[in-house]
Amino acid sequence: MRTLGHWIDGALVDARAQRTSPLYNPATGEQTAEVALAEPDEVNRAVEVARRAFLDWRDSSLTQRTRVLFAFRDLVARRLDEVALVITDEHGKVLSDARGEVQRGLEVVEYACGIPSLLKGEYSDQVSGGVDVFSYRQPLGVVVGITPFNFPAMVPMWMFPLAIATGNTFILKPSERDPGASLLMAEMWRDAGLPDGVFNVLQGDVPVVEALLDHPDVAAVSFVGSTPIARQIYARAQASGKRVQALGGAKNHSVVLPDADPDYVAEHLVAAAFGSAGERCMAISTSVLVGANADAVLERVVERTRAVRVGPGRDPDSEMGPVITSSARTRIEGLVTESVSAGANLVVDGRNFRVPGFEGGFFVGPTVVDRVRPEMEIYRQEIFGPVLANVRVDSVDEAIALVNANPYGNGTAIFTSSGAAARRFHREVTVGMIGVNVPIPVPMAYYSFGGWKDSLFGDHHVHGPEGVRFYTRAKAVTQRWPEHRDGTGASFSFPTGR
Repeated sequence: MRTLGHWIDGALVDARAQRTSPLYNPATGEQTAEVALAEPDEVNRAVEVARRAFLDWRDSSLTQRTRVLFAFRDLVARRLDEVALVITDEHGKVLSDARGEVQRGLEVVEYACGIPSLLKGEYSDQVSGGVDVFSYRQPLGVVVGITPFNFPAMVPMWMFPLAIATGNTFILKPSERDPGASLLMAEMWRDAGLPDGVFNVLQGDVPVVEALLDHPDVAAVSFVGSTPIARQIYARAQASGKRVQALGGAKNHSVVLPDADPDYVAEHLVAAAFGSAGERCMAISTSVLVGANADAVLERVVERTRAVRVGPGRDPDSEMGPVITSSARTRIEGLVTESVSAGANLVVDGRNFRVPGFEGGFFVGPTVVDRVRPEMEIYRQEIFGPVLANVRVDSVDEAIALVNANPYGNGTAIFTSSGAAARRFHREVTVGMIGVNVPIPVPMAYYSFGGWKDSLFGDHHVHGPEGVRFYTRAKAVTQRWPEHRDGTGASFSFPTGR
């Protein structure tokens, strides 16, 4: 059985495999490898290697950093299909989706290539007699990224390009369910000329995460995952004095107003709900159908849902693959069953779905549930599967109130032909990312990604301008170069500009 290990100090580490986790192909249900889970001494070694590398990397020139970033960008672009295949085999998403994931990660690398401009400080001449003030930003040190299974390439690439570009060293703890892409990217960093120890990969589980959160030489932690874990990560890392950005779960609503085109809405709702088998933190899991047009919209949604082609990710005809594990399938199907018992109307049933030739795969068919009420578990929980729950309300006021009452605030969307309604919606909803006739409003790399409420713990969103600020500290320098050493200008009163 093949064993995936760690990447420390610029090379693969022979995994001693005292503890391992199985790695499956979700399309077949077969175990394909095992993942070595790091021991405490391996965690300590990775942090020490990164700490030593930081001493030199923090003083590297911006020219050196950008050359490495440009080289890394070219390597990822050339090997994009190779990375996508690994993602498909370990996660299950279809190849086109995996390619899109890598491309969205590359956009952050390209943004980071502009680090000489992004790190520019400010300068004020002659703020007082013979006194100037300027500011600049410096890196933090060893920073850690703890990333989820659903985007094994993109989410790490939302973190490490800016962390490394700003002069930090980075330790990536990927999901043990699909770690292969991380090791490929580690090879590409080496081939791009990144000094050994600046980028490291530790495979692991809860004990590894806890060791990194508690380690005194780790300066900051970035996390993406579920809300309960995000809350724990934030509290534990903050308690040990670290800077933290912890992105949690989501319950993304898509509000459909009566003036929206039903065909346009249906096409986009189905793609947003069932793409990547719903395993996206920005997936639309709840549509809020407003007013009299609800039946027409739902009719078209059902028609398109039944036409979704489900199959293994490597099949070019597949539009949707399996979910990540058999336990995920069981949990998703259980939520659907519970909703029916609670009085919801199961319009398209994806339970017990089988793909011919792939009967062992972890497939859940596209599922549509109507007449869902907010007290139902299928509404309260983040489903993270191919299930679209439909809630009906009578007015846009009710729709906005429903979105705002939800504890999550990651993403939301509105479908309408009214500019006034759209403007009111995006101004009043308490959500971090909003789409107007765009169901998955993931910002481009030069904006920042992050939610509100229980979808984010910490002050900074990911990538974009806030990513630069998260991975750096500001300094303000007030300086004078006196021409005489006679103490002229000294005063016991508080200094002011004059």
